[in-house]
Amino acid sequence: MNDREEPPIARRRGGPPQWSNQTPRPNQTPRPNQTPRSNQPRPAQRPNEIPRAWSDAPPPHRPDPYDRPQQYREPQQYRQPQPYREPPRREPPAAPPVRKPRKRRHWGRRIGVALLVLLLLIVGAGVWADTSLTRVDALTDYEGRGGDTPGTNWLVVGSDSRAGLTDDQEAQLATGGEVGNGRTDTLLLIHIPRSGPTTMVSLPRDWYVPIPGNGTDKLNASFAIGGAPLTVQTVENATGLHIDHYAEVGFGGFAGMVDAIGGVDVCVPYAIDDPLAGLNVAAGCQTLSGPQALGFVRSRATALADLDRMNNQRLFLSALLSKATSPWTLINPFRVLPLVSDTVKSLTVDDGDHIWNLAALGWALRGEMVTTTIPVSGFEDVDGSGNVLLSDRDRASQFFQLLADDQQIPPELRTSG
Repeated sequence: MNDREEPPIARRRGGPPQWSNQTPRPNQTPRPNQTPRSNQPRPAQRPNEIPRAWSDAPPPHRPDPYDRPQQYREPQQYRQPQPYREPPRREPPAAPPVRKPRKRRHWGRRIGVALLVLLLLIVGAGVWADTSLTRVDALTDYEGRGGDTPGTNWLVVGSDSRAGLTDDQEAQLATGGEVGNGRTDTLLLIHIPRSGPTTMVSLPRDWYVPIPGNGTDKLNASFAIGGAPLTVQTVENATGLHIDHYAEVGFGGFAGMVDAIGGVDVCVPYAIDDPLAGLNVAAGCQTLSGPQALGFVRSRATALADLDRMNNQRLFLSALLSKATSPWTLINPFRVLPLVSDTVKSLTVDDGDHIWNLAALGWALRGEMVTTTIPVSGFEDVDGSGNVLLSDRDRASQFFQLLADDQQIPPELRTSG
């Protein structure tokens, strides 16, 4: 036998075989953190211990490289046990306020409603004004009346009736007291053609003309004798024109219309001092009040008397209509309402006339207009009538025939005064 001593055999205990009495090899440096193995014999296996297989052995403990060494660890602090406290209840967050959806502004609907209300107001005011007009049967049919002529013809009469005026108003307006059935100081024949400018003809109150059933007299005598119907018949016979509309305005209404729009700006061509008309004005542009305007269109205290008065009437009427129909007057309720009220209370129209006919007349007079009077041949004193105005029959016949044919009056037939 070989006397060589055999190395002891280590028994297997669930891990890789380990050799006892193992010494390090020469020139072998122990690994860091490696505990040197003891040369003492390992304890013997317990009697009831069952040997485990290599695969059942627990894995070797390997230190966590991130673990702090024991000497650097902080000592463990032990806290005193605290009684259980119920965590505070958290109230649910408040719901955000519900915003009501913004209503869409329907500007189109609002504008439509405003226009509808405005239209209803205009219609209502028109109905009220139409029913407030005083009416008279002025355009009567009579034997031998001429047929309708082209265009539209208005007869506008300024009456000096004092009806409805108090004593103080008569004194303020210098009316001169009561005169019975009334007279007329102003007669205007207005022809509105189908095309072209309107023609305003002043008919002299002293025009010597035949009055149906009453001989021959001054034109204003027809109004004193038979009122509106006889005046219309007399004008139709003297001119050959067919009168389509009739309007009459009194003293008080005329002055009220002027005051309602704050007076009328007129350039007076010459100074007038007429105590009978209650007028004393200097020459030049100025604003005339109601009483001053009434005296201005009535006065004959000038060089040409009646002719100057007709010129003043046309001048003032143009200025009055220009201001009454201006946008500044129509959009001002403090002016337009008194104007309409005084106008409808002072106007007398034919039974067939309405407020829209008056509106058409005002619109026609607002634009370009030809103003004239009839061709005149001179004056003459007549028994029973006094000083009368005579027309130039040939030129006057030609003058009115042009209006009957709806034609313009040439300059050579116009008379400015």
